[in-house]
Amino acid sequence: MEREELIYGWNRIQGPAKISSDIKFDDETLRDGLQSPSVKDPELDEKIRCVHYMEQLGMFTADLGLPGAGPVAREHITQMVQEIADNKMKLIPNLACRTMVSDIEPVVEIQQKTGISCAIAMFIGSSEIRKVAEEWDLEGMLKTSTEAIEFCNKHGLPIMYVTEDTSRATPETIKALYTNAIDHGVRWITVCDTVGYSTPDGIITLMGFIVDEVVKPTGVEVQIDWHGHRDRGLSVINSLFAAECGASCIHGTILGIGERAGNAPLDQILVNCALENIIDRDLTVLGDYVKHVSKITGVEIPAGYPAFGEDAFLTGTGVHAAAVVKSLMKDDIWLADRVYSAVPAHDFGLEQNIAIGPMSGKWNARYWLKKHGYEESQDLIDKIMAAAKNARRLLTDDEIETAIN
Repeated sequence: MEREELIYGWNRIQGPAKISSDIKFDDETLRDGLQSPSVKDPELDEKIRCVHYMEQLGMFTADLGLPGAGPVAREHITQMVQEIADNKMKLIPNLACRTMVSDIEPVVEIQQKTGISCAIAMFIGSSEIRKVAEEWDLEGMLKTSTEAIEFCNKHGLPIMYVTEDTSRATPETIKALYTNAIDHGVRWITVCDTVGYSTPDGIITLMGFIVDEVVKPTGVEVQIDWHGHRDRGLSVINSLFAAECGASCIHGTILGIGERAGNAPLDQILVNCALENIIDRDLTVLGDYVKHVSKITGVEIPAGYPAFGEDAFLTGTGVHAAAVVKSLMKDDIWLADRVYSAVPAHDFGLEQNIAIGPMSGKWNARYWLKKHGYEESQDLIDKIMAAAKNARRLLTDDEIETAIN
């Protein structure tokens, strides 16, 4: 049988994913991600390493920070933008600013220093609950938005106009804010599920309204981005639904770090887009990037985290291990990666691993002996299995060495 016949594609019975192969990604790790209460702010050189990973992975844009946060933030942002310039990267830097001229003014200086055009990710709350809390009215919101947009236009700063909490805002407010922005020259907008409120059905309705009732009537071409959070645990599927419904760029952070429960995990979104053949790019450094972000932010990767957790490609179960080991002994990495996994480890710079514990079988032992340079014998297999059956967890290599020696 051909390889493609070995896995029946129920996921594609309705046809291929309705997401363009031109889908783009915005990496928010170094801005929205660092708003997580649990992270530490990385050193400049650690952030610069992230920028190189973003470029290697083909990110479209990267939010590099909030210039209005103070002199240290501005210096880090400037140096990262300079790194992009010096290395002639394709990565487009964007900088988060409120719809306030005072927030945007530092970007003019950064752009002059580096010679690189920095997009302004200009954000303003849009939901009724936010309006009440802030004592805002729509007229004032439109006024500050217009002033900020006109300042950007005057200084040649590209604009990404972002409405926070779009997923809980009224149609009237959404239409008024976006239409005003587009009327003043904005050609790039971002729809936000700021508190992770949306469901897939809600996204179909919301994105349909924005495409059909907001953007199309203007008669101009506008890029629509989607920015999601994972308060309800729906951020990955929501991001894919948004892309099917008109978003041409998905935002996220590595490991899903971010405020409260976090942002949409960009690494998982990339994995899913690759598995559905939506994107075709080299993602073998993605695992290294995930580990780097974990190290520099102090956020541990949960053992069962999809694709990149310690347990993601590790099995100590006899039946499962037997299928993987038999595949490896055929020297068929493609088969070993897929026989007991939906995610092919090697596509993301990782590999299948076989452990030994109380639920293991002889194939676990055979694999361990071969991997560690022992000549296989029934005596050694028996010794390993005796130690495994008396254990209450997976054995370490040292414990297995002790058992057979």
